[in-house]
Amino acid sequence: MSKRRILTGITTSGTPHLGNYVGAIRPAIAASRRDDAESFYFLADYHALVKCGDPARVQQSTLEIAASWLACGLDPDKVLFYRQSDIPEIPELTWFLTCVTAKGLLNRAHAYKAAVDANTGAGEDADAGVTAGLYMYPVLMAADILVFNAHEVPVGRDQIQHIEMARDIGQRFNHLYDGDFFTLPEARIEENVATLPGTDGRKMSKSYDNTIPLWLPANALRKAILGIMTDSRAPGEAKDPDSSNLFAIYQAFANADETAAMRTAFADGIAWGEAKQALFERVDAELAPLRERYEALVADPARIEQQLLAGAARARERSRAFITRLRHAVGVRSLDARPAAPASVNGPVAAALPQLKSYREADGRFYFKLANGSGDVLLQSRGFDSPKEAGRLVAALVDAGDDAAALETLLRECAPADERALAHGPIVAALAALKAEKVAKDRVKSG
Repeated sequence: MSKRRILTGITTSGTPHLGNYVGAIRPAIAASRRDDAESFYFLADYHALVKCGDPARVQQSTLEIAASWLACGLDPDKVLFYRQSDIPEIPELTWFLTCVTAKGLLNRAHAYKAAVDANTGAGEDADAGVTAGLYMYPVLMAADILVFNAHEVPVGRDQIQHIEMARDIGQRFNHLYDGDFFTLPEARIEENVATLPGTDGRKMSKSYDNTIPLWLPANALRKAILGIMTDSRAPGEAKDPDSSNLFAIYQAFANADETAAMRTAFADGIAWGEAKQALFERVDAELAPLRERYEALVADPARIEQQLLAGAARARERSRAFITRLRHAVGVRSLDARPAAPASVNGPVAAALPQLKSYREADGRFYFKLANGSGDVLLQSRGFDSPKEAGRLVAALVDAGDDAAALETLLRECAPADERALAHGPIVAALAALKAEKVAKDRVKSG
C-alpha cells in the first residue's frame, strides 16, 4: 500500500509564533509519525520575498523556523526536510503552471483582492503597490505542492483557497497535456486550531503585529499572555468561552478534560487575570522542554544547514525525475525524442497501449494501421473502398486478440503477405493488449 504524501511549510519572514506552532508545526510533526504517511517539510524562503525586503530577516527567520521544527521533534532522517530555494525544479514548475493558469483565477485570490480593495478604499489605483510576486503567490504555492504530488496539505482555514487553486491548476495541466501528471491535493484542518487568534483578537499574524513569539523566556511569555485583550466582565460574572480569544488559545494547548474544566470556570465567572495565569502555565508546561533544545539548535546554524542540504538532495531525486517528465510533456525536450505517453503519478509508469488508427488517404481509399506503444508501425492495411469495411476489420482484429487461427484469416484479408510477416509476433501481442483493454472497459460499463 502506497503512503500518503503530506506537505507543509512556513514562510520565512518572521519569528515563529504560537499560531505557527499549533496551526502548522505541531500537527505536521504528529502527521510525520503516521505509518501510512510520507512527510515533506519546507522553509518557504521564496514566498518570504513577497512579504519581506530585509535579507537579514529572511536568513534569520529561516534559521529560527528550521530550529523550531527540529526542537519540536522533527526527525530529518525519517522525513524530507528542505529549503524551498534549494529545489530549482520548483520555480521551473511555477513557470509551467503559470502558462496554464487563468488570470481570472488569480484575480479571485484573497490576498490580491484584499490589496485591491484597500487601494480602492483609499482612492488609489487598484494595483498600487501590488507586485507580480503577490499576484503570482498562488501559482508558486501550487508548484510547492504539485512538484511532490502531495495528497494532504495541513493549513489554516484561511489557506483553503490556495489548496483549491492548486487543484484547479493541476487539473488544468492534466487536461491540456492529456495525462495524469498531478495528484490533486486536499486541505487538512484541525478544527480547534485552524486559525489561532492573536493578542488583539484577529488572526495571529506577523502582518497584524499581534503574535506571541514561540520561544519567549518564561517571564516574557507570561507578560505577553497577560497582554491578551479581554472584555470588561468582572470576576464572578459569567464569561462566554466561545467568543473569548483567551479560551481559544487555551483550547489549542489543553486536552479535552482541561478544556472542559476551563469552560466550566468561565461559566462560574473566573477572573481574567486568573484565566491568563492558567493559560501561561499550560502553554509553558508544553514549551519549556522544547525551548532548551531550540536554544541549542539555533546556536549551531552550520548543523542545520547541513541537514537542509541533505534533505534537498533527497527531495531532488524526486523533483528532477518528475520535471523531466513534465518538460517532455510540454515539448521542452530533445528534438529526436518521441512524445511520452501519459502515466499515473501514483504508481509505476504504465506502458502505453498499442493503437489502431483508421484514416483516409489522398487516393480516396480507407486504411488503418497498428502501432505499438512507442509509435512503431506493426501493421499497415491495404486500401478499402468503404470505411465500413475497414472498420469491420479493425473491430474483428481487436476481438480476435491472440486467437492465432482467427488472426491468420483476418491478416490475409487486410494486408499483403510481406506486411504481415514484418512483425507477426508483436502484432499478436499488440492485438491481445487491445482486446484485454476492451474487455476491461466493457466490464466497467456493465457494472
